[in-house]
Amino acid sequence: MSRPTTVPGEALPTQPGPAQSPRGADPAGPPSGAPGAVPQDGSAAPAPRGHDDVIAGAGPVVRPGERATVRLREDGSTTEEAPRYAPEWLELRESADAAARAVELLDPLRNRPSGAPGGTGGLVVHDLGCGTGSMGRWLAPRLDGAQHWVLHDRDPYLLHFAAVASPQAAADGSRVTVETRRGDVARLTPDALDGAGLVTASALLDVLTHEEVGALAAACAGAGCPALLTLSVAGRVDLTPADPLDAEITAAFNDHQRRSGLLGPDAVTAACEAFAEHGAPVHVRPSPWRLGPGDAALTAQWLRGWVGAAAEQRPKLREYAQTYLTYRLEQLEAGELHVTVHHSDLLALSRTGGGTP
Repeated sequence: MSRPTTVPGEALPTQPGPAQSPRGADPAGPPSGAPGAVPQDGSAAPAPRGHDDVIAGAGPVVRPGERATVRLREDGSTTEEAPRYAPEWLELRESADAAARAVELLDPLRNRPSGAPGGTGGLVVHDLGCGTGSMGRWLAPRLDGAQHWVLHDRDPYLLHFAAVASPQAAADGSRVTVETRRGDVARLTPDALDGAGLVTASALLDVLTHEEVGALAAACAGAGCPALLTLSVAGRVDLTPADPLDAEITAAFNDHQRRSGLLGPDAVTAACEAFAEHGAPVHVRPSPWRLGPGDAALTAQWLRGWVGAAAEQRPKLREYAQTYLTYRLEQLEAGELHVTVHHSDLLALSRTGGGTP
């Protein structure tokens, strides 16, 4: 299929969200391969003619003076606000996230000391930026033994989804229980993780700053628990068939993720250094999304956000980006497009527990 030379009169989706990153409900959401988001006024972003609209709320709604991260107000207020990420987007990406996560990193977690409420001996897991709880649904059935999951997010709407759809049983049939906590995952302290046997997150690291990643590593080290942090963007995207504009859009998107001091594709390197400062061995494995014709709905949302973020970061791209986006969506509809969105999974082991992969 040849690329059209011009598509007049159409606007790109604006205010795209970050991946994963999934912090979906949390800093884990898009850009770890993020969909187009909604403008600051909350209205749905425009999509190219002939294609479905971007899911409203699929990316973070950034308000004036506020960063697209998961945090409470400084005064501790719990005023209800609209969700930052749409549950529809988190549902759309959940199967791709599950297929991408590096299962080999679970091996050292199977022989670990466990913290538990009331000293019951079960594993206590703190899921940071849990969104709708996809990490728990993936991980809990892969570990033996009783588990108690503490779900953290700033969005009470998404916390409700996570609690309702939480897993009921571990791999060996042991009971899994949950509780929810609304709070700022970027300012965790060892006290907040008291009794934790594991900290988890998806698509979180890339929407934190260097200082926040350092605080997270310090909190995990202070609590003496390992951290499994999945689906951080790696800054690489492969599209087949290739196009000359792929590299420039990728570079612009990566710069967009680094805005306002966020780590974006530098997050895994920063996290490795931060955990190493506390003597915690760190293991990193690839966890790419591999999207083919069967993933058309997810790929379409990701494409709109990826291209839209690039054009927002580098306005000179806007002249070409709309044509590129329309062309890629047409390839997708024809079953001709394959996309690999590269992520990395990181396991940081505490000095007091865990083994080595």
